[in-house]
Amino acid sequence: MVQAGNALSVTGPTRAGNGSQQARPGLQRWSVAEWNVAPDWRTLVDAFFRSPSGQSLSQFIEQRLALGAVVYPAQPLRALDITPLASVRAVVLGQDPYHGAGQAEGLAFSVPDGVAAPPSLRNIQKELQRDLSLPLGHSLLPWARQGVLLLNSCLTVEDGLPASHAGRGWETLTDQLLVEVATYAPLCVYLLWGVHAQKKAGMIEGFAAASGQVALLLRAKHPSPLSANRGPLPFIGCGHFSAAAQWLGQRGCSIDWTAGDWPCPSPTRGAPITSAPGPAADAP
Repeated sequence: MVQAGNALSVTGPTRAGNGSQQARPGLQRWSVAEWNVAPDWRTLVDAFFRSPSGQSLSQFIEQRLALGAVVYPAQPLRALDITPLASVRAVVLGQDPYHGAGQAEGLAFSVPDGVAAPPSLRNIQKELQRDLSLPLGHSLLPWARQGVLLLNSCLTVEDGLPASHAGRGWETLTDQLLVEVATYAPLCVYLLWGVHAQKKAGMIEGFAAASGQVALLLRAKHPSPLSANRGPLPFIGCGHFSAAAQWLGQRGCSIDWTAGDWPCPSPTRGAPITSAPGPAADAP
């Protein structure tokens, strides 16, 4: 498989012959109607896939699969199945899924337990240990089950081709999901790591303010080894996990970043949006 500019092509069979599909499992077929999504996300998701942008995205991925492309993850909308809108207390925004075999599991920055942690996840583990002296497994599924929306802005990718599905329509859907959280989640921390995530800050702040919701935006460099220790606002040393726990705790939520046990009462609406100290967005 090769990529030239924005054009993708397949130079040889990647799914046929002698179990190669089993060696690199991924999305088997495009069937949005069959994918589990929490009921409070369903109306938005269905409306998107009926829209011209959603239909174009569906057509593109169906064509890529028909040409033999290996697409990850097997469940692109898994975050919306595990984390209902009503449970969201924090959002971690990634860019696109891991593009190696067996890595992506439909949750931003997460890989299945037993799979080697990619470099960005290793830095998340390192910062959590530094910040709160807590260990962290490779799968972030416990976070997702207790209200951390682990959302990539692009929800599919091809084997070995990072950002190969960027600009094809996923971003329209994931922006709509962020707007839904900002509008309806009465208490939420947004962990915005890197320039790509921080570009969403204005949108989040605007909709949360208009809806009278309580929001905290935390900004730092991306946890990638290329940027995690760079200033301003390096990821290593950012203290986001303790800051989020303290802010939520002050508003009646306890948070355990290891087990993800977050009992939260319904908060009072109308408190101001706040941001972590520092520039509104980090430099590239």
